[in-house]
Amino acid sequence: MEALIPVINKLQDVFNTVGADIIQLPQIAVVGTQSSGKSSVLESLVGRDLLPRGTGIVTRRPLILQLVNVDPADGRKNEDGGRDVEEWGKFLHTKNKVYTDFDEIRQEIESETERVSGTNKGISDDPIHLKIFSPHVVNLTLVDLPGITKVPVGDQPKDIEVQIRDLILKHISNPNCIILAVTAANTDMATSEALKVAREVDPDGRRTLAVVTKLDLMDAGTDAMDVLMGRVIPVKLGIIGVVNRSQLDINNKKLVADAIRDEHAFLQKKYPSMANRNGTKYLARTLNRLLMHHIRDCLPELKTRINVLAAQYQSLLSSYGEPVEDQSATLLQLITKFATEYCNTIEGTAKYIETAELCGGARICYIFHETFGRTLESVDPLGGLSTIDILTAIRNATGPRPSLFVPEISFELLVKKQVKRLEEPSLRCVELVHEEMQRIIQHCSNYSTQELQRFPKLHEAIVEVVTSLLRKRLPITNEMVHNLVAIELAYINTKHPDFADACGVLNNNIEEQRRNRMRELPAAVPRDKSVGKGPAGPAAVSGEPSASGADPDSAKAAGPQGEQDGTGNWRGMLKKGEEAAGSGPGSPLKGVVNLLDVPVPVARKLSSREQRDCEVIERLIKSYFLIVRKNIQDSVPKAVMHFLVNHVKDSLQSELVGQLYKSGLLNELLTESEDMAQRRKEAADMLQALQRASQVIAEIRETHLW
Repeated sequence: MEALIPVINKLQDVFNTVGADIIQLPQIAVVGTQSSGKSSVLESLVGRDLLPRGTGIVTRRPLILQLVNVDPADGRKNEDGGRDVEEWGKFLHTKNKVYTDFDEIRQEIESETERVSGTNKGISDDPIHLKIFSPHVVNLTLVDLPGITKVPVGDQPKDIEVQIRDLILKHISNPNCIILAVTAANTDMATSEALKVAREVDPDGRRTLAVVTKLDLMDAGTDAMDVLMGRVIPVKLGIIGVVNRSQLDINNKKLVADAIRDEHAFLQKKYPSMANRNGTKYLARTLNRLLMHHIRDCLPELKTRINVLAAQYQSLLSSYGEPVEDQSATLLQLITKFATEYCNTIEGTAKYIETAELCGGARICYIFHETFGRTLESVDPLGGLSTIDILTAIRNATGPRPSLFVPEISFELLVKKQVKRLEEPSLRCVELVHEEMQRIIQHCSNYSTQELQRFPKLHEAIVEVVTSLLRKRLPITNEMVHNLVAIELAYINTKHPDFADACGVLNNNIEEQRRNRMRELPAAVPRDKSVGKGPAGPAAVSGEPSASGADPDSAKAAGPQGEQDGTGNWRGMLKKGEEAAGSGPGSPLKGVVNLLDVPVPVARKLSSREQRDCEVIERLIKSYFLIVRKNIQDSVPKAVMHFLVNHVKDSLQSELVGQLYKSGLLNELLTESEDMAQRRKEAADMLQALQRASQVIAEIRETHLW
C-alpha cells in the first residue's frame, strides 16, 4: 500500500508536464485563515525550513508539495554532480535542477511567486510544483493554499477575499481531495473559517481533518481539551493538535527537529493523556494513512477515467488528421470523400444519420410526395371559374353564329387556363429540391467530412463548386418542368382513355336527363315550329302577346298568311325591343346608338339549356384536369430527379476534380487554419500523457490495493 502515493506523484508529474487538470488526483489541501500556521505545519512535516515566512499574506500561489520517502543509501544514487546528500528538492519549472540547500528552495519559491503574481500582495492560481526527497518524511502530496483574508491591505485588489475563496474552492471541490482545516488554538473553534469552507464542499465531513495549531499560545488557565476531544465541533476524521515554532524561533534559526522535540515535551506536560494522538509525527502518519486509503478508494474510478479520456483524445486527434505530406493524394482523397458522402446522404446510406429532422434523399422524397403532392391536390379544378365565366366563354366561342351545340373550342380554352395553374407549384417543387441540395453541402461539411474543417479554403472552394453546379442545373430543370406543362397545353387529347370513359358516362347522364324532360312536355307541342308564327299578320306587327308564340292554340291556327308575312314577326320583335329599351338592366337591345356597347354580365337565372351547357363544360374540365394533374404529379419528380439530382450526383466528383485538382491550387487549398496545428499538438501531448498515466496505473500490482 505504501507504493500508492508514489504512483499518484508520478501521475501528477505526468499531467503537470502538459499543464492540464482534467484528472482529479487524490491530494491533501491545507486550508486556513491567514497566519494560522499552515506553512509551519508543512515545514514540520518536511522537517526543514523551506517555505517563505513572515507576517501578512506570504503564500500567494498554490504550492503542490510532494514528499517522497527515500532510503539513505538510495539518496546517494540520486546525487547530482557528485554531491553526497540525503535530502534534496526539485521544481517542475526548473526541470532537472537539484536543490540541496533549502534556503535556495525558499528563495526560488519567493522569486517564482513574484514572477507570476508580481511584487504586490496579489495572488495567482498558477501552482508551484516542488518535490522533496528525504529519508525523514512519509509519502505525502500536499497543497499549500493562500490564507483566507477579509480586508484588502496595501495594494491588494478590492476583491481579494473573493479571489482567495474561489482559489481554495477550486482545489477542495475535487472529490478526491482530503481537506486539512487548520485553526489556531487561541481563537474560538466555532469561528473557524477553514471548517466553514470545508463544510460547504464536504457537508458530511468524510474527507475533512482538523488541525489545531499554536496550543502553546492559549490564554493562561485555558486549554484545548474539549476542542481536541471533539466536544466543541466534531470532525469525523479527527482533530490533531500541534505546536509550531514562533517567529522568534524562526529568526533565531531554531531547527525543526528541536521544535518537534519541544512539542513532544509540551504535549506530555500539558495533555499527557492525549500526547500520543497529537503532535507533528502523529499528524504525518495520519495523513499518510488517510491518503493511502483515499487513493485506494479512488484508484478504480481514476483508471476508468484515464482510459475514457485516452479514447476521447485519440478520436479527437484522428479528427484533426495527420500533417499533410502528399498534397495531391490528400486533396484527391478529400474531394472523393466529400463527393461520396454527398451522394450517400442523398441515397440514405450516409455514415451519420440525422435524428432531429429529415435531410438528404428523405427530405427530397417528402418534398415530392407530401409537399408537392398535397399542393397539387389542393388545386381546385374549377378554381377561379364561375358559371358566368363559363357561359361567357361558350358564347364568345360561337362567334356571330348561334350554336346548336356546345363549341369545343370553349372547352379547350377553359381547360388550358386551369392546367396553366399547375406550373407555379411545379416550379416551386424544383426550388425546394434545389434548396435541400444546398443544405446537404453543409450537412456533409459538419458531420461527414470533419477533415474539411482543417482546410477552410478547400471547404470554401468545394462549397463554391457544388453551389455553382446546382445553380447551372436549376434553369435547365425549370425549363424542363415548364415544358412539361407546355406539352399538356399544346394538345388537349380528348381521346385519352380515361377522358373517353368520363365522356361516355357524361353523355349517358345527359341523354337520360333529355329523355326525362321529353316525358314531361305535352306530346302535341311542335317545339321546333312554335316560335315566329302568329295567328295573323296584323297581330304580329302590332306586337300583341299572342304573336310571341306563347299560346299553342294560336300557333296551330297560323295560316299561310303568317308564313308569307314572316317579316312582320321581325318587325314586331324589333318594335317590342324598342318599347322595352332601358327598362331591363343589361339588355343587349338598347337602341341603335348603343349598339356597340358590350353587355355587362349580371346575376340572373340561367335557362335550362345554359345550365346544361355549363354543367357539361364543368364536368369535362374537371375530368381532363384530373388527368393532367396526375401526369404532372408523376412527371415533375422524374424530371427533377433526372435533370437535377441524378445529374449532380453523377457529375459532382468529376466537376470537383476538374475545378480544384490543379497543381497551382494545392498549397492554397491545403493551408490549415491557424489554430489547427496548435490544437493537434495539444491533443497529441495530452494523449501521450494519458497513455503514460495508464501505464503507471497498470504497473500497480493487485496486492498494493489491499
